[in-house]
Amino acid sequence: MVNRIVTGAHYGMRDWLAQRITGAIMAVYSLILAVVFFTGAPLTYGVWRDLFSNGWMRVGTLLFALCLAWHAWVGMRDILMDYIKPTALRLALETGVILLLLVYMGWTVQVLWR
Repeated sequence: MVNRIVTGAHYGMRDWLAQRITGAIMAVYSLILAVVFFTGAPLTYGVWRDLFSNGWMRVGTLLFALCLAWHAWVGMRDILMDYIKPTALRLALETGVILLLLVYMGWTVQVLWR
């Protein structure tokens, strides 16, 4: 008989699905941005300002950034769990990744709504 150690961490399916959903949202946003870039006028500061003065573009960009942060977190956490075996080091690196992603999200909000 095999004894299975249950750690309480149920990552598997939820994180797999999160990676797929966030990836799909980021792909749709990228396609929309590509259409805007390739069908519009030459990109100048005025075009950028007008594009991001729309509320839907700001919300879409924030959604993209949130998806990117979540996608990055799941990927980095999996990499750290697979390759960094000392628990204290892994926890320190995971904390650093979380803090860095929070700083990036704060910066994104500042750029979009200042």
